[in-house]
Amino acid sequence: MNDLPVFLRARTLAFARLALLSIALLMGQAAIAQDGGWTLEPTARAEIGVISAETATRDEQIVVDGDALIVRGQVGLNLQDDNTRFRVEADRIEVLRLDEGRSDTNRNRITAHVEQDFGSDWEVQLRGRYYDDLATAESADTDEIQGSIRAEFEPVRAHRFRLRTSWREREYDNGSDPQTTGNGPRFDLGYRHRLGRYNYINFDLRHESITSDDPRRGYSRQSAKAAYTHPITPDLRVRPALEYLNTRFDGRLTPTGERRKDKLIVPEVELLWWPKKWRVEAEAKYIKSNSNELTRQREGYRLTLSVGYVF
Repeated sequence: MNDLPVFLRARTLAFARLALLSIALLMGQAAIAQDGGWTLEPTARAEIGVISAETATRDEQIVVDGDALIVRGQVGLNLQDDNTRFRVEADRIEVLRLDEGRSDTNRNRITAHVEQDFGSDWEVQLRGRYYDDLATAESADTDEIQGSIRAEFEPVRAHRFRLRTSWREREYDNGSDPQTTGNGPRFDLGYRHRLGRYNYINFDLRHESITSDDPRRGYSRQSAKAAYTHPITPDLRVRPALEYLNTRFDGRLTPTGERRKDKLIVPEVELLWWPKKWRVEAEAKYIKSNSNELTRQREGYRLTLSVGYVF
């Protein structure tokens, strides 16, 4: 069993490299591919938003404690036929702090994936991803290379099951101290029940861990989330959700000598208005964190409003 993480790491990173190579080869033959039943489509998205938060959550996108303006840009390229889809994508987020004395931040991401249908029920995705300056559970400034495999089973439209296995290699910016590294797996299990058009119930479970020689960085986390999407009009939807996270840090000790343990409960509601190519999204969260380290106990709201356009 001790060899399992090594096995997962080798397999997922190998599949990620295969996805990147396959996409590169097919992009070079795009003109020929289009004549053979393939379609090539560029995509882009621009978004601007504002966040006001009493306390922060780390959602692998941005971390804001206070007020900030968010600017996001995304470009991508899709190549597909009836059963196979390739995509490359670059995404950047700028966080402009509105609070005096706080530094601006950004996050970059490059993604490549290939999806293959197997009959009408099964789909498999191989994905390679690179993050620069990612905010993670264990560090505010992380670079990451990630490989993952996702299997999706949808026997009928009402039921969809997804399982994703990922391996992450991370490098931490520790300021004036030397950089350190960490790695580990993540497992995601999801189920969606379709009640009707834009009317869903979603359940998601996740287990993840990072192992590091840096005692500040190793951790394990389990999380669960339930969400319900309800259509109000064809363009307007509301999505209430509840998320629970349980995190244990390997080398961070409380004043009493215990390993630090955090529990987070996040009720939220999201309003999505998508008229044609516009994306207007508003979200309200309430974050409540309990920890055996008293200084880490916190609670407060987080409000987000964003306006985007898909080209």
